[in-house]
Amino acid sequence: MKLIVGLGNPGKQYENTRHNIGFDIIDCIAKDYSIALDKAKFKGIFGMGTIEGEKVILLKPLTYMNLSGESIRPIVDYYDIELENIVIIYDDLDLPVGKIRLRQKGSSGGHNGIKSTIAHLGTEKFNRIRIGIDRPKNGMKVPDYVLGKFTKEEQADLEAVIKKSSEACGQWMKEPFLQVMNKYNIQ
Repeated sequence: MKLIVGLGNPGKQYENTRHNIGFDIIDCIAKDYSIALDKAKFKGIFGMGTIEGEKVILLKPLTYMNLSGESIRPIVDYYDIELENIVIIYDDLDLPVGKIRLRQKGSSGGHNGIKSTIAHLGTEKFNRIRIGIDRPKNGMKVPDYVLGKFTKEEQADLEAVIKKSSEACGQWMKEPFLQVMNKYNIQ
């Protein structure tokens, strides 16, 4: 069983914001592979299905970003999912819009959702897909920026990165994460 988690915040006011790119990618994967996000448990909404013959769970924690680990840990424990069978998808200020970076471990980089995940899993060693949202310009505060929406100019890059992230997750069902990482990090 593999687990793909997209981080974000619940509620209409957060839809399509930079901080919710993880939720957007989970929605894309669910659509691409016909997996209904129809279960509410573990402080999140999730769906179960198969991708490339592998059993998979797609999860959107509903705890708000800063408490994401409170949703991830219980589902990992309940389904006895190995750490190497988890991927967390989230926004990253240090990458430009349209770029993705796959990693197998690392610090939170200041991302509160990842801080919470590390605290609840007890390790920094889990697969992740970091989605570039760029840094705020003109002295805008980071919280205002990440909770803001993408610009019209960024939409084409955004759609491409969402699709690319869904494809990378599909590839991960067939290949070790390291191989997927090597392929998608050079694009």
